[in-house]
Amino acid sequence: MKPFKISVPASSANIGPGFDSMGLAVNLYLTLEVTESDDWEFSSQSSDSNCSHKDHFIYQIAKQTAERHNEQLPKCKVIETSDIPLARGLGSSASAILAGIELANKACGLRLTSEQKLRYGTEIEGHPDNIAPALYGGLVISTVTKDEIDWIQIPSLDVDLVLYIPEVELKTEEAREVLPDSYSRNDAAIASGIGNMVVAALLSGNYALAGKMMERDQFHEPFRAKLIPNYDRIRSEAKNNGAYGTVISGAGPTMLSLVPKGEGQAIARKMKDQLPGYRVEVLDIDVQGLVAE
Repeated sequence: MKPFKISVPASSANIGPGFDSMGLAVNLYLTLEVTESDDWEFSSQSSDSNCSHKDHFIYQIAKQTAERHNEQLPKCKVIETSDIPLARGLGSSASAILAGIELANKACGLRLTSEQKLRYGTEIEGHPDNIAPALYGGLVISTVTKDEIDWIQIPSLDVDLVLYIPEVELKTEEAREVLPDSYSRNDAAIASGIGNMVVAALLSGNYALAGKMMERDQFHEPFRAKLIPNYDRIRSEAKNNGAYGTVISGAGPTMLSLVPKGEGQAIARKMKDQLPGYRVEVLDIDVQGLVAE
């Protein structure tokens, strides 16, 4: 087995009303450097760094994927690095899932198609909103119907991204518990219309309208807002400083602003002054997705 390297971007899901169906790949990365070895070894920055390889999430996904194709993983030394913060709404679990699938794909020579990787990842994650952009790059809109996963990629948006990453974590399970079990027909129609407007505005380059509609989500943000530190303040200050719109990234607690191209750094500097203790980042849209070489 030749040594190889896997890189998977972070992702921001939902983008307001695109609940469980819209996601954007960003340039924070989980990276694996893999070589064949006499014994399994994971060298990691994470809290799992001292655990057995059998307890490592990426190994478990890789083993599951290999066994799905009646293959056995060869023993590997894996050096894992990541600048994707855990439990912050930036798709860390989706990136790890794809890394595990690709680890098995490369180590066992499975020759998986992109469609297989998307399906396997979605089955594990439960929905494709983080998996699809992390796999393909760009802004991806996706949905699952009757065991089919349909998706479309919008790789080019003429905006800067500003992210506000707090020190606190928020588990996806906790963020899902506050959501209603059902929506009335009228509420669903309004919420769907808002989502349609966001997509149409992004495709037409009307980012001011897209930002306005993003902030009017009815599916999840009104219910999760109470879980997000400084939710109203961040949205208000970002708008005052020139952002098109600001939304919860995934399930939170990170928030994401779409801002005019070229103004990200200036807006981030102003927002840092308003948010002590936050990591305020200007990020680019990753347009490559998963890369293995």
